[in-house]
Amino acid sequence: MPVTKKILVVDDDPKIVKAVGEALRQEGFGVFTAADGPAALDHCRKHTPDLVVLDVMLPGLDGFDVCSRLRAGGAQVPILMLSARCDETDKVVGFRLGADDYLTKPFSINELLLRVKAILRRAGSNTQAAPSDRLTAGPLEMDRSSHRVSVNDRVLELTPREFYMLWLLAAHPGQVFSREQLLERVWQSDFDGDQSTVTVYIRRLREKIEQNPGDPQHIKTVWGIGYKFEL
Repeated sequence: MPVTKKILVVDDDPKIVKAVGEALRQEGFGVFTAADGPAALDHCRKHTPDLVVLDVMLPGLDGFDVCSRLRAGGAQVPILMLSARCDETDKVVGFRLGADDYLTKPFSINELLLRVKAILRRAGSNTQAAPSDRLTAGPLEMDRSSHRVSVNDRVLELTPREFYMLWLLAAHPGQVFSREQLLERVWQSDFDGDQSTVTVYIRRLREKIEQNPGDPQHIKTVWGIGYKFEL
């Protein structure tokens, strides 16, 4: 018997939660719900949903904040964002933060079901069997168990925080991390400086992994937002 996929529906509109939840259950999915951003994050920390249907306009924390915090924390759960706003800028922001798809309200239940199934198919086909302590991203190879890093077979020496920042970026190629996200994830409660610290660490990493640190090919700056790793 196939394993039931678990879907978290996050919306503060009870009618939407009821309609979407009933439709998903009829398709055989397990459904959980949350009515605000903090409750959604709490559920994802305690459980592991296979997909999150996430409204943008939420009390507590909006959907963009929830998506950003999940990705900054390393969560790979697929996210389908819902919004009553059809502004293209909102869609761009959602995708940059790590959303997998974006559906504008009002939407048909049939379209939502099709998108949910498509996202889950892609997530299943992208599942990797490689050990979680090893990472290959372009010419970069990393091993957490031995703290070994190499670029084009050239072994590098990184400090623990340099290693963890590089791992975070390389494990999510194309995803943009803001300075705030990098500080929150890498330093956690140990940070007592300012955001310029991130800039210093990015410069150090470029000096160690890039052929030309002045024209980086992997650790890219996304002006006004943050940094991302490109293969």
